[in-house]
Amino acid sequence: MQNDLSDKKFHEIKELDYSSVQKAIGILLFFTPENQPTGTLQLSKSLGLNKSTVSRLIQVLVHYGLIQQDENSKKYLLGRTAALLGKAVEATQTDRLVEIAQPQIEYLRDTIGESVCCEVILSGRNKVIADAIGPPPLTVTFEEYLPMHVTSGAKAILAFTDPEVVDNMINGELHMYTENTITNTKIFKDQLKEIKLQGIAYDHGEANQDVHGVSAPIFDHLKKPIAAVSICVPASRISKILNSQLIVELKQTANRISDHLFPPVSQS
Repeated sequence: MQNDLSDKKFHEIKELDYSSVQKAIGILLFFTPENQPTGTLQLSKSLGLNKSTVSRLIQVLVHYGLIQQDENSKKYLLGRTAALLGKAVEATQTDRLVEIAQPQIEYLRDTIGESVCCEVILSGRNKVIADAIGPPPLTVTFEEYLPMHVTSGAKAILAFTDPEVVDNMINGELHMYTENTITNTKIFKDQLKEIKLQGIAYDHGEANQDVHGVSAPIFDHLKKPIAAVSICVPASRISKILNSQLIVELKQTANRISDHLFPPVSQS
């Protein structure tokens, strides 16, 4: 961390009031999500703050490594400490996701009477990280890992992922598991475009012809997909996942998980 502040100056900074803390947070949030180099004058105009106030607050943020100054342009960017904070969030994200998702998917299971799970993409495969199994006698259980192209959960995530990233992830032969499995990469990527428009993804017996599913994505604070909520039913009840009310409840569950995982930040 930088320690280039005089004792007198740092004492003045320590006397900043709560309003100044809000303004400092506003400065930090200005750099999200793209972290573009920005000067003091631009920050002042954009945030509606006095330039001297911005300069003083930036000194605090620089002192703690939350912001750093580019040596060439003299503009500011998020600093090393901000990056460490981000890594700390990522390190606990899966654990928090399971903790938050489990009661939500159990509630959805109890509401609709079908098996529900939360899925992520890990090491190029679809992974179930939490599940709530539906009631007997005819119920669906989940395989822990499946290829991405055969599950509605992975499709829901991929549909909202940068196309270049998807190209790198879906760049080999797509293996056929059932007669409904999509093995053509162009058709698969065209389907992802439709899923993005609809906000939901389907698995029409593509991993197991006796099981069908529907999924909705879970987003992080940058509106990037990190997981999906999926409902899976026996093929004999396929009409159930086409029910509009069930789709509404599915999307609401995914949205609640997103909101609990990353509560909206007030910038006022």
